[in-house]
Amino acid sequence: MGFERLAAEVWNSALGATRRSVQILGWGKALPERVLTNDDLSRMVDTSDGWIRERTGILERRIAGEGETTASLAIEAARRALERAGFDPVDLDLIIVATMTPEHLFPATACLVQDALGALRAAAFDLSAGCTGFIYGLALATQGIQAGAYDHALVIGAETLSRIVDWQDRRTCVLFGDGAGAALLGTSSASGGVLTTLLGADGSGAELLILPAGGSRHPATPETTANGMHYLQMDGRKVFRFATRIIPQATREALDRVGLPLEHLELLIPHQANQRIIEASAQRLGLPLDRIFTNLERYGNTSTASIPIALCEALEAGRVQAGDHLVLVGFGAGLTWGAAVIEWGQPWPAPPVARRTRLLLWLRYRWAPVRSLIRRLQRALGALLQRMSPL
Repeated sequence: MGFERLAAEVWNSALGATRRSVQILGWGKALPERVLTNDDLSRMVDTSDGWIRERTGILERRIAGEGETTASLAIEAARRALERAGFDPVDLDLIIVATMTPEHLFPATACLVQDALGALRAAAFDLSAGCTGFIYGLALATQGIQAGAYDHALVIGAETLSRIVDWQDRRTCVLFGDGAGAALLGTSSASGGVLTTLLGADGSGAELLILPAGGSRHPATPETTANGMHYLQMDGRKVFRFATRIIPQATREALDRVGLPLEHLELLIPHQANQRIIEASAQRLGLPLDRIFTNLERYGNTSTASIPIALCEALEAGRVQAGDHLVLVGFGAGLTWGAAVIEWGQPWPAPPVARRTRLLLWLRYRWAPVRSLIRRLQRALGALLQRMSPL
């Protein structure tokens, strides 16, 4: 193991001379206003506060209300991340939205975010990798920036899982909540940044966590609706066994890639799926719980949003300082898994954003829908003129 770490250090040192350092420059979260407590759930389904707490560690979760959607939450989280960095969305090169509950099957939710931000030059696409989606997006954005293809990328995890949960199934409805988290990535003169990312998948476990209908295999019909096939379905026991194995494995593999001993890890931020999973993983790693960040009790499992929301709250709580080493690690439907090792390079507390910058962003967001309307009117007028012109 000592030789492997030495080799990793030499390799990463050689790469560091040629590849660009990628930092998280801004971060933001968005959560629905409505809070659904365990007591509220006990009046909806055969369960109790004690039953849910004992099996999951969850006390409450946020539920999207009327007018709140995956896109609206993603836009709010994105704006907060950009404001934190004092960054003009016009300078964005790439927007990735990781989600299992997109606004539509198409167009991509990321395109709606791009339009709402006024990010004129940004490419935009959605990514589906289950609850690991944010880590997948982080990896793709980091590698694109390191390669010089992009300078700045916005990675968002956003979900409205309440829209695909069967509220009569206590095995699943008690677990999930809604929310969004975002991270702005870019180059920086600060040391550290995203040191490495690790991704994996095993499609043989696809049926363990699945939304059976609504795709090409089972298009929407009265039968699929009657049979509850448009609700999330999960084999909880098998997912638990997978998660408690893969979280420690992915964490160790990612740390080994950069030659960082576990004892030098300041904070582990895992996917917030279940307190039992987190505790079992910590035990297998030999990592004390005070070096693991959790906010599961207040939000439940928000899927792709859970890791970026947790990162935001870890920063807000003062759990991360410049120079600290973090591991973000997740698992999800697919089956998928992923981890990222980050040496935090940004000063904390972050310096305040200038009033002029905040005003510029405010104007940018007010102009974005006007610009969008003008573009639609231009297309409509172009089509009308084409019809009126002689052949």
